[in-house]
Amino acid sequence: MSFAVLAEGLYAIAASLSTLSVDAQKRAAKDAAKKAAKATAAEERAAEKKASSKILIKRVERNKRKYVTAVSGLEAFGLDLKKVSKDFGKKFATGSSVTKMAGGTGEEIVVQGDLSDEIWEMLVEGEGYGVPEDNVDCVEDKKKKSAG
Repeated sequence: MSFAVLAEGLYAIAASLSTLSVDAQKRAAKDAAKKAAKATAAEERAAEKKASSKILIKRVERNKRKYVTAVSGLEAFGLDLKKVSKDFGKKFATGSSVTKMAGGTGEEIVVQGDLSDEIWEMLVEGEGYGVPEDNVDCVEDKKKKSAG
């Protein structure tokens, strides 16, 4: 083999490698654009979900004059339920716990006492939770009387 033939072969290999790297760069740029589009779409979906989700504050009658307040739907706003439960217990000087909801649909915070208005104010107006007022609903739920 002569030096010219060898040089010509190396030149052909180098040319194919350079086009390969350009193609790889194009694919990398295309993949990066796809990932960016997916990220923005995911952010939009999360914002839409957050805007459409509701926090439900239920006042449930336990006995004749005793109530508990159940707060559900806080997960959609990125709030840590255990931390919020502890804050409720400290602020209102009551027992507060995180329990699983019936039907396995998620978790809710149960606070002893009729504190629905105070919890609404705490979630909407302060304490760093920053939940929009439109996304919080208060509901009064009476316990059904047992037959007999």
